[in-house]
Amino acid sequence: MDLTAEIEKNVGLALSEDIGLGDLTASLIPGEENATATVMSRENAVLCGTEWFEACFRQLDPETRIRWFISDGETVRNGQTLCEISGSARALLSGERTALNFLQLLSGVATHTRRYVEAVAGTGATIVDTRKTLPGLRLAQKYAVHCGGGTNHRLGLFDGILIKENHVIAAGGVESALRAAEKIALPGVFIQIEVETLDDLKIALNAGAKMVLLDNFDIDGLWEAVVLNTRLTNKGTVLEASGGITLENVRTVAKTGVDRISIGSLTKNVKAVDLSMRFSPA
Repeated sequence: MDLTAEIEKNVGLALSEDIGLGDLTASLIPGEENATATVMSRENAVLCGTEWFEACFRQLDPETRIRWFISDGETVRNGQTLCEISGSARALLSGERTALNFLQLLSGVATHTRRYVEAVAGTGATIVDTRKTLPGLRLAQKYAVHCGGGTNHRLGLFDGILIKENHVIAAGGVESALRAAEKIALPGVFIQIEVETLDDLKIALNAGAKMVLLDNFDIDGLWEAVVLNTRLTNKGTVLEASGGITLENVRTVAKTGVDRISIGSLTKNVKAVDLSMRFSPA
């Protein structure tokens, strides 16, 4: 996926929000003044967001030069220097906060995702994100999930059909909802249905569901769901666990044999990574 246009849009809006009609404090610095700065990590993390970071400075000064010592998706250590920046002092000062906001946020998503991915390593389960993203930053956060080793669910309501509880009720039942979805799904659009009980799972499997979301099933319920899927479809249906997943229980969930585990907190409850940008002495 080419994110160039999305990055430019994200950064343009963020800079406009912060700078408005002009950075009053940066105007204290002569316009012809140049500067050099470095960015350092103050904790162990997974780096993500370098293109957003660069765009913040290049939209302000196209001549800004940035040299990275590490790439998106790589692990950084506490105290490690991430990059060196040189260019207009005013541009560096005006873009600093916005650039760090993107880098810290997206690195936070990637880092959080990596912890879940490592927690289920060897089980065969895949960690999946959701639509619980910050408004306007969905593609950025889903890119960060990818950098952390996770997998993206649908991007939005337009590229996949997820039949949830209220859709099922409105459609008249699990099978009716699936049949209605099959009639409107274009080629390449997946259909997934959410179930809350083993009885509804059985109906979905017998109706030919190819992807089922097991909503808030307890561990015993997940084990039973996997057994039922094996018996009825020979594991032909993808089962996804969701709801109440934490780092403490995710491996237990994965060991039940579900194929995917979707976690809203990957993009919703984000702790930004602690990064610092410091100017070098003149």
